[in-house]
Amino acid sequence: MNNDTLPLRLPADYHMHTTLCKHAEGTPQEFKQAALKHGIREMCFTDHCPEPSGYDSKHRMSLDEIPAYYDLVRSLQDEAQPAIFLGIEADFFPGCESFLGPFLPAQPFDLVLGSVHYIKDWGFDNPDYRKTWESVDLKGVWKEYFNLLKALVDTRLFDVIGHFDLPKKFGHRLRDAAMKELVQPVLDHVSKSGMGIEINTSGWRREVGEAYPSPLILSLACERAIPITFGSDAHAPKEVGCDFGKALQLAKEAGYRDSLQFRARTGTRIPLP
Repeated sequence: MNNDTLPLRLPADYHMHTTLCKHAEGTPQEFKQAALKHGIREMCFTDHCPEPSGYDSKHRMSLDEIPAYYDLVRSLQDEAQPAIFLGIEADFFPGCESFLGPFLPAQPFDLVLGSVHYIKDWGFDNPDYRKTWESVDLKGVWKEYFNLLKALVDTRLFDVIGHFDLPKKFGHRLRDAAMKELVQPVLDHVSKSGMGIEINTSGWRREVGEAYPSPLILSLACERAIPITFGSDAHAPKEVGCDFGKALQLAKEAGYRDSLQFRARTGTRIPLP
């Protein structure tokens, strides 16, 4: 399903980026126009959070660009639909708490996505480093990744986990039985925390050809009453709301009947369209 065949009413798109992240294109106004065209009534910009330590500086704004980011988003917050909200995608890695701990609560965010993009110094979803996959123990990588997700949850710094099973991006997946064994303890951890997970449609635009998380993981999450949000992970206006019709169907097939709406980092369950 492409954007031209999307239904007139779709869930909020809670994951999109601006050019401040150094790897996106288009203006925020173009993102808003794209959302309006495809029937999205609400959207939240979640650009990559600064990290003064220099962590992955090629893919995020600097700390002194934060005011410009706020100004970009606020310039669109008028009465016209879609409603615009301010968020951030903050990376978890061991030691990130020293900056994020005091920084995130002091900011006027509506939503904080928590994501893991690195295992040690390996950017496992970066095409520049994909050859590393040829020499790793697949199950070992997934174990390490899920341990990082559990540590992310333990910080209590984030509201929603972004692209939950991101390591499958280039097609490196475990069989269902092995995945179920590894992921259930992680989902139990998420459930106890009260956090949500997103249905991230960008996986349909990658080699894996599947949303994050997989139908298996999403069903297991629903069994644990873990709430969901929706995100296109748009880095260009044409990606806003991409495959949201499919994502809505996926959520309902997994057993979901509602999703989270965020205001000032407080999530409220609302019925799915």
